[in-house]
Amino acid sequence: MNIKKAKFLTIFHLDKTYKMNKFSHINKDNHPKMVDVSDKAVTKRTAIAKTEMFLGKEIISHFKNNELTTKKGPVFQTAIIAGIQAVKKTAELIPMCHPLLINGVDINIKILDSENIEITCKVTITGKTGVEMEALTGASIAALTVYDMCKSISQKMVIKATKLIKKTGGKSDVLL
Repeated sequence: MNIKKAKFLTIFHLDKTYKMNKFSHINKDNHPKMVDVSDKAVTKRTAIAKTEMFLGKEIISHFKNNELTTKKGPVFQTAIIAGIQAVKKTAELIPMCHPLLINGVDINIKILDSENIEITCKVTITGKTGVEMEALTGASIAALTVYDMCKSISQKMVIKATKLIKKTGGKSDVLL
């Protein structure tokens, strides 16, 4: 009997430990909430996200001077504009993101080799909350736009990985 009781207490303790974990977007009743940033300090904050994408030799072979113009227009230039728009609309797409006054967005797309490209999105603000989600959204939408612009050539493209590679400002700096 004591063994069963000990197991129950351990499981109960683990459950309590889990519930006590401070997820910033969960209130004390386990309901979603938007974090209150009103008491946070205004600091310069940046985030850089990167998306790696496989286009394949068939698509890459059509590029001249680091650009491909399709019937829809210039691929990389259109993807950069789409990524910038996505950064500005992140709060409309991701429920717990704060609407932010973005100071700057810089998206670069480069051909890595005969099959792959890399999209980098850097977002900067002076504010009370970070811009990681904005950078990740910008890089993702730029990649989806490349896919859309090139799908008439091939649908073998793969958006391989989108990840945060750097964050500065706020409580901590991160370099991944």
